[in-house]
Amino acid sequence: DAGSSVEEMEFNWDEYLEDTGATAAPHGSFKHVDTSLQNGFAPGMKLEVAVKSDQNTYWVATIITTCGQLLLLRYDGYGEDRKADFWCDIMTADLHPIGWCEQNKKILKVPEGIKDKIPDQEEFLQRVLKGACSAPANLLEGLHRGKNPLDFIAPGSRLELQNVRDSLEAWIVNVVENVGGRLKLRYEGLDDSDKFDQWLFYLDPFLHQVGWAAQHGYSLQPPLAIRSLKSEADWQEILKKVKEEEEDSSVPTDLFKDKPVIGVHSFLEGMKLEAVDPMAPFVISPATVLKVYNEKYFMIEIDDLRPERTTSQSYICHVNSAGIFPVQWSLKNGLHLSPPPGYPGQDFDWADYLKQCGAEAAPQSCFPSLTSSDHGFKENMKLEAVNPVDPEEVCIATVTKLKDAYLWLQLEGSKKPIPDCIVSVESMNIFPVGWCETNGYQLRPPRKAIVNKQKKIAVVQPEKQILSSRTVHDGLKNQELNSSDSVVINGKYCCPKIYFNHRCFSGPYLNKGRIAELPQSVGPGNCVLVLKEVLTLLINAAYKPSRVLRELQLDEEAAWHGHGETLKAKYKGKSYRATVEVVRTADRVADFCRKTCIKLECCPNLFGPQMVLDKCSENCSVLTKTKYTHYYGKRKNKRIGRPPGGHSNLEVAMKKPNKRRKRRKHFFVHKKKRSSASVDNTPAGSPQGSGGEEEDDQDESELSHSLAQDRDKRKRKLRTFSFSDDENKPPLPKDVKMEVAEKLQLDSNPLEWSVADVVRFLKSTDCAPLARIFLDQEIDGQALLLLTLPTVQECMDLKLGPAIKLCHHIERVKLAFYQQFAN
Repeated sequence: DAGSSVEEMEFNWDEYLEDTGATAAPHGSFKHVDTSLQNGFAPGMKLEVAVKSDQNTYWVATIITTCGQLLLLRYDGYGEDRKADFWCDIMTADLHPIGWCEQNKKILKVPEGIKDKIPDQEEFLQRVLKGACSAPANLLEGLHRGKNPLDFIAPGSRLELQNVRDSLEAWIVNVVENVGGRLKLRYEGLDDSDKFDQWLFYLDPFLHQVGWAAQHGYSLQPPLAIRSLKSEADWQEILKKVKEEEEDSSVPTDLFKDKPVIGVHSFLEGMKLEAVDPMAPFVISPATVLKVYNEKYFMIEIDDLRPERTTSQSYICHVNSAGIFPVQWSLKNGLHLSPPPGYPGQDFDWADYLKQCGAEAAPQSCFPSLTSSDHGFKENMKLEAVNPVDPEEVCIATVTKLKDAYLWLQLEGSKKPIPDCIVSVESMNIFPVGWCETNGYQLRPPRKAIVNKQKKIAVVQPEKQILSSRTVHDGLKNQELNSSDSVVINGKYCCPKIYFNHRCFSGPYLNKGRIAELPQSVGPGNCVLVLKEVLTLLINAAYKPSRVLRELQLDEEAAWHGHGETLKAKYKGKSYRATVEVVRTADRVADFCRKTCIKLECCPNLFGPQMVLDKCSENCSVLTKTKYTHYYGKRKNKRIGRPPGGHSNLEVAMKKPNKRRKRRKHFFVHKKKRSSASVDNTPAGSPQGSGGEEEDDQDESELSHSLAQDRDKRKRKLRTFSFSDDENKPPLPKDVKMEVAEKLQLDSNPLEWSVADVVRFLKSTDCAPLARIFLDQEIDGQALLLLTLPTVQECMDLKLGPAIKLCHHIERVKLAFYQQFAN
């Protein structure tokens, strides 16, 4: 409409992903970002910590996980028991490297909580400290204490940068800006002139600490592009000044310990190859090795056959440089190779070209493996990427193509439209969704981020909570923290790394094989984005993604008061979506992960901020599927079938409006009403934590009583059979023995029956046609024992005759249960 107003919206990644139907590239795919967030401490390191109850004594503790300047610790002697884990702030807690107590004549004494477990202190310490890795002393004391390594690269810091036109030369650069490890660098001596500024990630192979050139025999010379701006005497004076101020502006050498190691190459001058110009990475072109400097560096030049050319596109490479390929690589991958300018004709042929040039192709052995299958990128994924034409810009990027270890990225919102960029999956110029926001840098929004107010209603999601380095929780000062206390991370990330502990029990909903294929970890990063990615990975790893989405969906009793996120699932050609609530602050992440695990009836440690190093503290490996569900399942009764429609916000995106059919009533057991003030401290899923269908139902009261008695018995007897988690294909019946007499003899406890067991039992009776209903409604043994005639009639839509016949068999199972297993 002519009178409508149009305004540009503030860009929101969540809404954008929703609108485009795209997914974010996984955080674990950006290894350089992960490295930049490490603080030098690692799980498994040991240190000596003041005992909370007696500050004059110390004891050895192990790092369980790290979170910025916070460490989650466990005193040695607690084994796999995580109840006594506690958080410590490196800046304020009394922490020391192994051996400090002996050197400073301090007392090492076993804490009271584990005194009875350690009869011989000396023998215990010798055993646990043998081959142990101590936390680095320099990270616990002095200037480096509690600081993220990136904090030392501040504006004014100096580094040395190798010349991209001559790798045997380097020059000093000043850090103008540090954005999450991405540095804006200015050549020393150019003062306020930004004409020659460069942006590089601090782990770039060509960037070094001051003094590197002298140590490795390289000359300190300003690049040719700026050398004429000052006299030789001026440059020497600048060098002298740098040496005088070296201590004030130096960067710790261990900051670069995670830099990629440059290997030895085998290229020779004159060899031909295919290459991407890093200054314009849009096409693959023929190139030539122009010069070999030494065993590490060589120069290549993009071929140009035009006689009138005045400049050349040449740059320094090493064996691991991105964008260099063997001859015929493009052809083998179905990609276009751009002929050199001046090449006669459009159909480029390498054999003719090599013959025409009198050159040889660089052999395959010159190129390390180009394939990489575990990078996690897929087509149509979104990320953030540097614009190669204007490195000041970081744009929204979409993966349009993948070949081996390379991505083709379409950049959105750049000032000048550019073709798809070719980048390595290990490029340090690509970042995960939300990286700009968490580092306070402007992300170029897409051009179409406008809304017509009168025509479109926008749902505005709550603003994400970003924690800055200035945000310090008062409770962290001068005290230790319990593992449940608020976690404020140094830097701007507010969620610790979330680990997928593949050894842990995956439960009835999640496919163990798919869980094993998930990345080892996700994050760290913005809480909402990290947790959303974790939940999306879990949904996709389910036997039935729609079912897991339904389990995770927001309900009326949601306790998190966090951030409503729309998640999607696809199953059997249909798309589902539901609102799921995730927490927004790091102090609630561990509890959120644990309770989500319990909701999905898997091990509480399957995913969360704690890595399972050896053996799970829940001892989940010894539990079968139904046994584990009994103890760690939900605190309501095991849900039978789907939730009532009125309480579900799960939507099917693909509907067929013209087909109507009678809907079977969903079969479920209603939760017992509870007072909100009551506190349930029983194990989730235990009888005390499960309400019956009705309080006055005598059968269920008796069953609850018998369930409590059954717990001791079940410890003595593990199930002797197991079934496929794919309950749509139950194994053949072999476990239920039917006798001619009315009395039923069972080989296994019906409390431990899975859905497949129940289906197998019914198929052995004259109610076999009803087995499909039990399979569809996912009724296991616990649910079977709760069924009564009114419930069966009402919820299964059965007439009285078939319902009585079915309940007759259910009563036989109950009777056998009481006689064989209830005592």
